[in-house]
Amino acid sequence: MISRLIHIDHNAEESLQSQIRTKMVEGILIGSFPPNSKFPSSRKLAKQLSVSRNTIVLVYQALIDEGYLIAKERSGIFVSNDIYKGYVATTSKASKVESASKNHQTRAVSIDLSNKQQISKHYRFKGALSTTSQTSCPVNWRRYSFPFIDGKFDSSLYPIKEWRDVNNRANASGEIYQWSELQGLQDDPMLLDEIRSKILPRRGIQASREEILITVGTQQALHLISKLFVDDSVTVAVEEPGYPEMRELLLQQGAKLIYQEIDDKGVVVDNKLNDCDIIYTTPSHQTPTSITMSMERRDQLLKKAQQHDFLIIEDDFEFESNFLGNPHPALRSLDKNNRVVYISCLSKVLAAGVQIAFIVADSSVILELKKLRKMVMRNPPLSNQRAVAYFLSLGYYDAFMMHLHKLFFERWLELREALNIYLPNCIDTGPIQGGTAYWITGPKQLDGEYLREKAAEIGILIEPVKRYFASSAYPENCFRMGITSIPTDRIRSGVSKLSALIHQLTAEFEEKLPDAKGNLLTNDSLNKVLSGAILECQMVYGVPCIIKLLTDGTMVGQTGGKNIESDTGRWWVEGDMYYRQWNLWGYGEVKGFYVIMDGNEMKWFDQNYCFVRQLDYLNTP
Repeated sequence: MISRLIHIDHNAEESLQSQIRTKMVEGILIGSFPPNSKFPSSRKLAKQLSVSRNTIVLVYQALIDEGYLIAKERSGIFVSNDIYKGYVATTSKASKVESASKNHQTRAVSIDLSNKQQISKHYRFKGALSTTSQTSCPVNWRRYSFPFIDGKFDSSLYPIKEWRDVNNRANASGEIYQWSELQGLQDDPMLLDEIRSKILPRRGIQASREEILITVGTQQALHLISKLFVDDSVTVAVEEPGYPEMRELLLQQGAKLIYQEIDDKGVVVDNKLNDCDIIYTTPSHQTPTSITMSMERRDQLLKKAQQHDFLIIEDDFEFESNFLGNPHPALRSLDKNNRVVYISCLSKVLAAGVQIAFIVADSSVILELKKLRKMVMRNPPLSNQRAVAYFLSLGYYDAFMMHLHKLFFERWLELREALNIYLPNCIDTGPIQGGTAYWITGPKQLDGEYLREKAAEIGILIEPVKRYFASSAYPENCFRMGITSIPTDRIRSGVSKLSALIHQLTAEFEEKLPDAKGNLLTNDSLNKVLSGAILECQMVYGVPCIIKLLTDGTMVGQTGGKNIESDTGRWWVEGDMYYRQWNLWGYGEVKGFYVIMDGNEMKWFDQNYCFVRQLDYLNTP
């Protein structure tokens, strides 16, 4: 019965007509509906599938027009005999289908490959990859309640209406005539001009058309650059930890690699770079730590490149997501000696569907890259290029990025706040200015990989970090949390659950109230010690916070660093516990703590006697 092979989902976004057509075509091509087999009438099939008859009529008519079906007068609808014309005879597909028909089989016909010889060992793979086969999350990541995974995105953010509009414009007859006339290695001049005038100026870069190459995503750009500049005679410095796919590309080319450490100012510039031919770096938001390279470090790197005659490959894939302060100018814009090859792309949210990136370099470099690109493809599809050009020229990209920047900033702050509240003395995220992920260092005793496995069991996805390290000796207590795939309203509850899990896994190493070192303060002593006190603690993102407990029961808090934050609230003592409530911080909730004084250190414990935070006791009246 044909209807049994056509499963449709009435709740799916895809139309019923499209679902039915897809299943019919699939069944015809794999032999479930063999040549000359008869389809039921439109009325009968519509009843069997619980759809309108008109839906079936439209599907039948489309498949008749396309040659899959034929209509025989007074006989009905049949699968066409001509559907397998052009198939290679040795596959015997048509004969197998006919045999299946004679035996009244309705299941798909498969080709038996069990008797084929395996590939000879003399033809072993020469370019097999290891690192890039690792993934940061399961394929079904959307089914998890709290997907803190970077690079996967909330599909609701995709600008469907705008993208549909620019595709319609790019595929109008006049436009097709224009871009189809481009010759040889040419990219779409309209897109080149839009990149020159709309995107590059944000990075301080000026470039002519001849200094820009369009690629199918960042990965093709990196591949082309590796092919052009790298072989077994070349030494390349890469960041450690760093982008694993680029490391693998370089190793495939036979490069000698130097693994350069990262600090809070970006990649370290020292004498290890003196003998390099190339350095690959991600200065805007370092992959994977999200650290922004300081201006001082950028100047040091450019000077070092000039002194020791090496090339810099600048991967600027995430420059749009700088949330605190203005973005630093690209290395390419600061380069006075043409030593920087610059790579960037459109937003991460657009990247998966659009796959447009670009390289900016000296025109002689671009010409050679074009020749290499031609070996794989002449250029990225010109219709896509024209659509992206319109997306930029009509202002859709700017509007989209403003919306995305606001939304990601909200998520970024929400994650930072949640980490600071639920894991204040347990983790460290480091001082970062933006990006779409936090690199998190947990307690020394924490096994990050085991944490990832246990977190997944309760619906939380975090990213393992092993793949970012070339060395097997990596910090096992680290993990990564991203914001591109999780809605703002789920972040807090996800971090709360993760916090409980981390405390559970490290409970035997944590200080508890009954055995804590120091003196437990009760009502009278609490009031005496806290009234007028000044306390200092460290936020998870690396800046100090000063809290003043005023004698009238109010309190004032202020963070240090370049981006000062402040809040006010109230405090009181009740039942041998210190209570506080901020107006904004801590979600404005009331929190109570047992307090132990150990010299000039103050320790807070929650109602379950678990350690929460340590502060420095600075001053009393």
